[in-house]
Amino acid sequence: MKLMDIYFSLKSDIDVVERRLHDEVHTPQRNLKKASTHLLKAGGKRIRPIFVLLAGKFGNYDVDRLTKVATALELIHSATLVHDDVIDDAALRRGTPTVKAEWGNRMAMYTGDFILARALVLISELPNVQFHQLLSKSIVSIVEGEIEQIRDFYNVDQNLRVYLRRIKRKTALLLAVSTTLGAIVADCKAETTRALERYGYFAGMAFQIIDDILDLTATSKKLGKPVGNDLRQGNLTLPVLYALEHSPERDVLRAHIHRDMTEAQAVEAIRIVKASGGLEYARQLADRYMEKCLRALEGLPQIEATRQLTAIAHFINERDH
Repeated sequence: MKLMDIYFSLKSDIDVVERRLHDEVHTPQRNLKKASTHLLKAGGKRIRPIFVLLAGKFGNYDVDRLTKVATALELIHSATLVHDDVIDDAALRRGTPTVKAEWGNRMAMYTGDFILARALVLISELPNVQFHQLLSKSIVSIVEGEIEQIRDFYNVDQNLRVYLRRIKRKTALLLAVSTTLGAIVADCKAETTRALERYGYFAGMAFQIIDDILDLTATSKKLGKPVGNDLRQGNLTLPVLYALEHSPERDVLRAHIHRDMTEAQAVEAIRIVKASGGLEYARQLADRYMEKCLRALEGLPQIEATRQLTAIAHFINERDH
């Protein structure tokens, strides 16, 4: 089963999400509307909405309620990306100029705030205290993770525990929330909801580790941004941390990683990381998370949604962009 087959099977509901995404960021403020729709027009995998919709298949599938949740979570994700691009001083995302590059830092920050606020307005239409408590706590953790990432830019002394906590907050948490809230809205059984939450969390951990591998190995055309972009911006990912610990050239690597890193130093640092075995180590860890992700599905009914979630897990682990 290919990812496009899953999109096609959910097409009518994903189309509802797409329309809602654009409707929710409508505003009479012309520049704010342009900036808010800019990232949405660039597309994306829409993994979070798909997770919400597929989780809903295990309970009472209410398309109106589920697409509201799916839309809100994609808006929250989009808001974090707009803010990330300011923090990272990123010029490109998904192959197109970022909101920050087009409108400047101040406009980008307000745009991210606006998108987040629109998500919260939409989600407030669902009267479920547990739902809102879970989402609010998750947003707090995501923000704390972003602050920690800023704190650790160019920090060559951070460890694996810090990295794993960071990617949990950066990526895994929102994917786990997607499957969990989809299950809650669909009134799934508690054990089903817990299994879907574990699936989303482990899929998210694998997803981010694969992202960090691709940042160093994929082409800039496929990435939609420069190769080694994270390293250049001081965001030290798992392959880099492994090289800092195990590479015979770790002292050279440490000397290259600093806020005034030149292009020549960045290129040499990437070479050292690739030669260190860090990419292979990261792949092994991603594989372990993916095994846990697939095990989370074993107790679920063997319906079409289970097979689709299995296919998505394999896509996450095997993708090249």
